[in-house]
Amino acid sequence: MGRFSEGTGIYGSMPGMGTPELPIPGGLALRPFRGVRFAVEDPAKVTSPPYDLISDADVEVLLDSHPNNVVRLILPCPPSGDSSGIRNAATSQPSPGQYADARETLRAWLESGVLVADEQPALYVYEQSGPGVLQRGLIGDVALADPAQRVILPHEDVMPGPVADRLALMSTTQANLEPIFLLYDGSGGTATGLVDEVATTRRPLVTARTEDGLTHRLWAVTDESEIAAVNADLHPRQALIADGHHRYATYRVLQRQERATRDAPAAGPWDFGLALLVDSGAYPPDLKAIHRVIPGLPLAEATAKAKGAWRVQDYETLPDGLAALQEAAEPAFLLADAHSAHLLTNPDPLQLARAMPADHSDRWNTLNTSILTEFILPMVWGMQDSDQDVRIVHHDAQAATDLATRTGGTAVLLNPLAVEDVLAVAAAGERVPRKSTSFGPKPRTGLLLRTFAID
Repeated sequence: MGRFSEGTGIYGSMPGMGTPELPIPGGLALRPFRGVRFAVEDPAKVTSPPYDLISDADVEVLLDSHPNNVVRLILPCPPSGDSSGIRNAATSQPSPGQYADARETLRAWLESGVLVADEQPALYVYEQSGPGVLQRGLIGDVALADPAQRVILPHEDVMPGPVADRLALMSTTQANLEPIFLLYDGSGGTATGLVDEVATTRRPLVTARTEDGLTHRLWAVTDESEIAAVNADLHPRQALIADGHHRYATYRVLQRQERATRDAPAAGPWDFGLALLVDSGAYPPDLKAIHRVIPGLPLAEATAKAKGAWRVQDYETLPDGLAALQEAAEPAFLLADAHSAHLLTNPDPLQLARAMPADHSDRWNTLNTSILTEFILPMVWGMQDSDQDVRIVHHDAQAATDLATRTGGTAVLLNPLAVEDVLAVAAAGERVPRKSTSFGPKPRTGLLLRTFAID
């Protein structure tokens, strides 16, 4: 396979798009790279969930499973140190020198053989399987594209804090330590065919069984003709960022930063980012809901205020309420705590129409998270959708109601968005409200790393 370079291959001219000093990829492309992998007896024990899903308690469990767990790289300790030696990047801000420990740990593990680089550049077939789960895709260096190009489509906005946090980590370590998760419509093309052929006929490099019941397998594809065929298939397609919006934004900031520092005219490793690319037609994603908790807003008060704009049905138990929510026509929300549940349906159409912004599409205005953000929170309850006022709970309705009860508040439980709605909103250039989607299964962190020096 020929080398990628500016002006040829994946890079071409697109006047008026992107930043002039940055290379512009001519389409969706995955470059092979020399993957860095843990050389340990049980690779599952050195892996972790994505960094933003790891709690303080999870950190201790991961470190107990193996002293070289990847969490030491993705959530390093602050310069002052603390009792755990780890901090949670999802809730903390970076400070000068924050990631020196991660850089030195990465270097030490490479020098000692804890981490080993593969000899040949490869695209990696990655499979996750388990009860009711089968997902296959390709891991490689994705060429970074400006959102205006409509090649890699974000569907959520990003916040500066997490981008600054991941930028501090990536720039200090000069590495991509976990892949972002991209979905595309492969239409049963060459890339999907190769993924399935490799996964069903070839011997894997890595097999790891994690505590969540999933088996993870990796294969390396090094044949230049196969890699070229994959990229010919991918070139005209679009990809949706399913998970990793902040990391993708960080890739682009780091690219600009590295090019300005090095004054490098040729494409470098910072012009690409580690990514898992999955054909959503062959392997439909599991899209789960993200629930909200409003601390300090008692359920009785929240329900009483909602009755001025919504039909409210009362349920004695959470399971009964959740069953009704699942069957309800959208928009629908279940307000709950540990003692009762109340289903909101059939909003007043005039009040709803006045609340929803005219500068958004009809499809955006019908999303349940949009209606929550633009109508229920500000108009019904008199508050904004902020980190201070609204807590986020992924997937677990019981955990959300437990938190609501502990904080004297209300859990707002939602049905998951439809995948086609998310795709349509993104394709139209819009962004869904924050924390609207949770796509899965997410790639496991620690199976495959990428360093700029080796790449």
